[in-house]
Parts: sequence; structure tokens; C-alpha cells
Amino acid sequence: PATVTSIGDSAFKSCKKLSGITVPAAVTKIGMYAFYGCESLASATLPDGLTSIGESAFYGCGSLTNMAIPSGVTSIEKNTFYGCRSLTTVTIPENVTSIGSSAFYGCENLTGVTIPSGVTSIEKEVFAGCGNITSISIPSGVTSIGEKAFNGCSRLATVALPDGLTEIGNFAFAYSGLTGVDMPDGLTSIGESAFTYCNGLKSISIPDSVTNIGTSAFAFCKGLVSVGLPNAITAIAHGMFSNCDSLAQVTIPASVTSIGD
Repeated sequence: PATVTSIGDSAFKSCKKLSGITVPAAVTKIGMYAFYGCESLASATLPDGLTSIGESAFYGCGSLTNMAIPSGVTSIEKNTFYGCRSLTTVTIPENVTSIGSSAFYGCENLTGVTIPSGVTSIEKEVFAGCGNITSISIPSGVTSIGEKAFNGCSRLATVALPDGLTEIGNFAFAYSGLTGVDMPDGLTSIGESAFTYCNGLKSISIPDSVTNIGTSAFAFCKGLVSVGLPNAITAIAHGMFSNCDSLAQVTIPASVTSIGD
């Protein structure tokens, strides 16, 4: 009814035959798990006045094909669209300043997404398993990319990293389709296995600002031919270039005092 102003937590959870819904114009809040597990839900029209979508609200809605998030929404909570495997397009409003962990995990048919300029961190697993994303632009205000943020994005060939980025988390781009990556001068840390199994990478230059590179950071990068290491590192961690079959040239800086197994 038109008088409804909110949809409560778990309101339609596991309504497996629900195929479509138009949320009334007066609704400003959709609660946590509201449509969780509605596996037949193919369309959901949200009102312009909506300001809040709860955690896991559309978790497992495997038939949902597109989503336009109203401009009044300022945050996308964790797991909101987790496992929406049929989702091909999503419109995120410019007012959004945070996107929670695993928000789009396993959206395997999502082909592209524009991250709003106000977002300052890419959280854990936010786009993990989005195998059809081919490119992505990360806003200039982002300073960190979380663990497994783009893990398994097998068609992700290019990514523009912002100048203010200081940290790339563990497994952040593991198993992705990256063919090249330009790391900003202010980067200080590359997590363990951050680029493991990025077989499309041919060469990589790591800026001198980097002081920490985690274990197995570039392991199993089968196509990697050359690497430029930063002058500030003191150790080459365990398995950093393990099974890089094509690696022909590495210049080890004088600052290095230990080389791992």
C-alpha cells in the first residue's frame, strides 16, 4: 500500500517464487535480509525517496538482472547484492560514499560498474568473482584496496589505480585477467598473493615508495617476463615470484638483505 514507509528486516526472506516487486513511493528504508534468497526475483523497482538499503537485502537473488539505486542512498552495505549472478548492470548514485565488503560478490555477469567519486576505500571481496567485468576506474580518493577485492575477476584486463593509493590488500587482484598495472608513486604496501595467477601480466614496475611486498605476491604469473623492484625493500618474501615460468629479468636492489624460500 501507498502508506508503507519501510520494509522490515527479513520481510520477504526466502520467498522463492516472488518474481518482481515495485516498492511503494513512500518507502525510505529497506531492512536487512529483506529479499534474501528470493531466487526468482527478476525485477525490483525502488522509489526515488529511498535512503537506506540494509545488509544482505538482495543476497542470493540469482534472477535479478539490473538495479538502479536511488540517489538518496549514501551507502551500500555488506553483502547487499551477494550472489546476484544474473545482474548485468547496476547504477550506483554519485552520493554513495561507502560500499561494504562482498557487496557484489559473485555477480558473475556484471559487465561494468562506476564507483562514485566519494568512495575512499575498496572493501574486502567487494567485486570478487565478478568474472565479466573488463575494466574499472577507481576514484581518486581511494587510499586502500581490500583483501580479495577483485579476486577472480578473470576478464578484468585494465585497472586505473589512483595517485593517493597506499595499500593493495592480500589477494586483491589474484586470478584476475590483468595485462598491465600502473602503480602510483605513493603506494607503500602490496599484500600477500596480491597478483598471484595474473597470467596476463608481462612486466611490472614497482615504485620506490613501496616498502613491503607480501609472500607469493606475484606467484604463478606465468607470463611475467620482467620486474623492477623498489629500492626501499629489504627482503624478498617467501614465494614472491614462485612458478613465474617466463621471468627472465629481475634487478635486486642493494637494500635487500634477505631472500625468502
